[in-house]
Amino acid sequence: MIILAVDFGDSRTGVAVCDPTEFLASPVEVINERYAPKVIERLCAVASEKNAGLIVVGYPKSMNDTAGDRAEKSKKFADALSEASGIETVLWDERLTTVSAHNALNAVNVRGKKRKAVIDSVAAVMILQSYLDYRRNRNA
Repeated sequence: MIILAVDFGDSRTGVAVCDPTEFLASPVEVINERYAPKVIERLCAVASEKNAGLIVVGYPKSMNDTAGDRAEKSKKFADALSEASGIETVLWDERLTTVSAHNALNAVNVRGKKRKAVIDSVAAVMILQSYLDYRRNRNA
């Protein structure tokens, strides 16, 4: 199944997708939009283009495992996205994905404006890859 992942942010939203075998996550785009309904509209279009059967939305829990304001905002966004797209949407713990994305971009020497342009899609890839690994291990 093709799974779409979303790293929802106030200014930018990263999008990633996996191949039909659920083996590899790849970046799709960064949506530069602050208005959530427009972000949802674009995500619905991408999900349709990619023929996604599931959407994973990053859920930014606190390090102490509590859900703060940002997590609640992500949950409401995921619910609205599921309703608009008609595709099942699940929340996935995204703690430290942005840190990991920064580390990955450091390793390949991506800096400045280039980093800002891709960091959210790289974070979405990390969210999706973590989810894919979970699915694979759960079914093993």
